[in-house]
Amino acid sequence: MPIIKSAKKKLRQDKKRRILNLGYKKKYKDLLKEAKTNKNTENIKKAVSSIDKAVKKGIIHANKAARLKSQITKKTK
Repeated sequence: MPIIKSAKKKLRQDKKRRILNLGYKKKYKDLLKEAKTNKNTENIKKAVSSIDKAVKKGIIHANKAARLKSQITKKTK
């Protein structure tokens, strides 16, 4: 456990951020699975949107997002 006051604050911030990041990650993964199983345009749009939000928040890398979006659209055509 940290002893210094600033280190304690950093630990609290990291815990909050981790929870938020896991939420974004779970959301895009769930929508991705749904888009792969139910291949309609609405599900694909939701999945692509959530992937873009995850990139914007820094959860996943932009290249990974491009790869995931490409895979989704390829399977639906």
